[in-house]
Amino acid sequence: MRTAFKGVIIIFVRTESFSQFKRQYPVTFTLLLLHLVFWILYIIPLDITNSLFYSLIGVNALITQGEYWRLVTAMLLHSSFTHLLFNSFSLFLFGPGVEKILTRSKFLLFYIGCGVTANLATLLFEAPFYSHVGSSGAIFGLFGLYLHLIVYKSPLLTKSEQQIVIALLIIGLVSGFLNSGINNIAHIGGLISGFFFAFLFLPRNRLLMR
Repeated sequence: MRTAFKGVIIIFVRTESFSQFKRQYPVTFTLLLLHLVFWILYIIPLDITNSLFYSLIGVNALITQGEYWRLVTAMLLHSSFTHLLFNSFSLFLFGPGVEKILTRSKFLLFYIGCGVTANLATLLFEAPFYSHVGSSGAIFGLFGLYLHLIVYKSPLLTKSEQQIVIALLIIGLVSGFLNSGINNIAHIGGLISGFFFAFLFLPRNRLLMR
């Protein structure tokens, strides 16, 4: 039997209109909009936009020198249209369910927390000259929360939804290691942080066991 959250988790099925999606999932919508805005700034061939972009990317050496904002701003930037499309589509699919469960403010805090933790892992395990952009660390944090629900047998996920999450998680991790230029440290860091942050963020008293 499902809890009061019945109907919240419908992964990969978005039937809302544009206005409904914007109203029901404002944090997810805003993050997607920021992805697009910063991508447009990135492709505009102006010195000021190029300077802005390079002042926001994650560069380990600069972060250790005190430019800590890069731990957050790097999450909004993408290096190619394919990179933008993949991460934005993943957020579009996975974000709404988590936003509905956690509430807006907690979802934003959870998402940023996972992304920052993923970037801190990158800072710890990659070389000082290493630079990175992308929201995949935070998105793998969403995977981590869903994995948490699977491990602890939450009634929020059906069997088929669990299988979809596991399959896509495996594909995401494997493809990361098979392709060059992928920040696998961030993927793993985001996944682990999302799994453990779920202990703090999920409303445990309302997630009944099967």
